[in-house]
Amino acid sequence: MAGRKEELSGKPKPRKRDASRSRGLILQAALEEFSEHGHSGARVDRISRRAGVSKPLIYDYFGDKDAIYAAALKESYVQIRQAESELDFDSVDPEEAIRKLVRFTLGHFREKPWFIAMLNTENLRGGSTIRTLEDAAGVQSVLLQRLTEILRRGADQGVFRDNVDPRDFYVSIASLCWFPVSNRFTLASVFGLEMDDEWYAQRAETAAEMLVAHLKNPA
Repeated sequence: MAGRKEELSGKPKPRKRDASRSRGLILQAALEEFSEHGHSGARVDRISRRAGVSKPLIYDYFGDKDAIYAAALKESYVQIRQAESELDFDSVDPEEAIRKLVRFTLGHFREKPWFIAMLNTENLRGGSTIRTLEDAAGVQSVLLQRLTEILRRGADQGVFRDNVDPRDFYVSIASLCWFPVSNRFTLASVFGLEMDDEWYAQRAETAAEMLVAHLKNPA
């Protein structure tokens, strides 16, 4: 009967706040804002407008601007690690698993430009925020565990060397995938490159071949 009365009165029912959705919108808006304007140039007003939520709600969920930045920085790592966790490495041989990871990494850097921008900003700030993040190492542990499994499988099959540190190897993957994306404007201008989808696809294959060759067991 009460619901019927509300319908007849024409008054809209109050919407229940979806906290998870609101936090997600805020984090994505913060990623875009900080990546475009850096830490010092970013404004909570613009984050509020991008996310379509009020500033008080942002402060209620996260705290001040530094806390919002810290949450966005962690989110940038969480998103790439979550996407990596969905990759199927088990159904392919170790070499193809490495190629798959390389292709994904370069693709993610291109498709999520705020990831590179956020990490560039944090490095310019001397890594002052990432050192304070709780469970920052834990976020990376899933990737390192899966990469360790691929390298061990390759070594057990005799195709990979058995003395490869997964952390060092991932630095090599990230380096080869990072540079052509983060420096795309200067590279295109200085070398006259047409850096389209086809060019990046070839870069991913070349990087994958280089990395697999590095892993090869000389025996």
